[in-house]
Amino acid sequence: MVRKIDLNNFQVARSETARDINRRILLNLIRKHQPVSRADLSRHSGLQRSTVSSIAEQLLAERWVTEGAMGHLPRGRKPTFLHLNRDRVGIIAIDLRPLKTTIALAGLDNRFFAQESIPTGKDPVKFLKQLGGRLCDLMKAHPHVCYEGIGVALPGRVDLSTKRLFFAPNLGWRDLDVKTPLEQATGLAVELENDANTCALAELWSGQHADGVPNMLSVAVTEGIGVGMILNGQLVRGSTGVAGEFGHIALHEDGPLCNCGNHGCWEVMASNSAASRYYGRTGSARNHAVNGSGILPEFQDILQLAKQGDVRAGEALDQMAHHLGAGIAILVTGLAPEMIIVVGEVTRAWKRVGPIIEKIVKQRSVTWATTRIIAADPAEQTRLRGTVALVLQKHFGAPSIA
Repeated sequence: MVRKIDLNNFQVARSETARDINRRILLNLIRKHQPVSRADLSRHSGLQRSTVSSIAEQLLAERWVTEGAMGHLPRGRKPTFLHLNRDRVGIIAIDLRPLKTTIALAGLDNRFFAQESIPTGKDPVKFLKQLGGRLCDLMKAHPHVCYEGIGVALPGRVDLSTKRLFFAPNLGWRDLDVKTPLEQATGLAVELENDANTCALAELWSGQHADGVPNMLSVAVTEGIGVGMILNGQLVRGSTGVAGEFGHIALHEDGPLCNCGNHGCWEVMASNSAASRYYGRTGSARNHAVNGSGILPEFQDILQLAKQGDVRAGEALDQMAHHLGAGIAILVTGLAPEMIIVVGEVTRAWKRVGPIIEKIVKQRSVTWATTRIIAADPAEQTRLRGTVALVLQKHFGAPSIA
């Protein structure tokens, strides 16, 4: 891979640079192979044993790793195994969506040991104040945790220079400072990211499919659609942070009005909300109104109805899948990634929608790309796991050199 040195934004290599890189390499190797001995770390990394031992002692002193059981060898000194200290830090993960916001507390092992959900308020200022209070309550309930920071997944785009949320049509929020109120309430550093990007980070950080895959896309399907892009092993954000807004590319110019103001956008044709709209056009929708109020079922209800054999619900999912495939075909044709992972409740019906998506992609993609299309498991809570990676990347991610 050829990457030009940005002479307006670079970091000169100093004596500490190599040690910082080696430290991050060893942290990642410990995470991947734990429990692992110092000798095995030397073999995996190619570093001299003295270098490994020196960095390991520093990581032990800083409590990033701990020593565990001793290994058994036929002769010589018995090795002591190292593994990440999952109790060292706590990362607060927030998945903010238009109807519901989920708050979780995770350790270094990416496991959540506390979690709750609250309704997302319409007034952003009042809601952020409420959210800050709930975060403080969470921290008080776990006083022995050393908090590393807060990661927030947002259904919109964050300006890279100002760190403000400036584009979230499904929330109805624009040009909003989400970061400062939460930092002032908790005293912790807050990292913000688009939810589709956090899905891509989650797969890169702890996914089962991304190992050795440098080009990967995540398609986050909720009330809207967003795309996170890992290209040449790097998360692509664009010049201002808005790269990946494929959900607002028009598939049908005479289609329904989107919240962004345009007509026929991909997300208005293929999101959860689109499936509800398709279902609402059918005669059976009236039979399944909530409490006879005329309110249409939510997407979760449509999934359940389809599972029970409701023909109209199945047809709504089929139509949604058709348009999902049309948009994914554009991604395959334009970017040719090795893998596209679809994230969202729609994957609960993957046996039905997956073949439709594959068929449309095969019909409409005109490249030789052999892109695998994979459904994420909803139980993995991809957005929340991605926000954990967002906070930890300053310790585990590759540093910016040149």
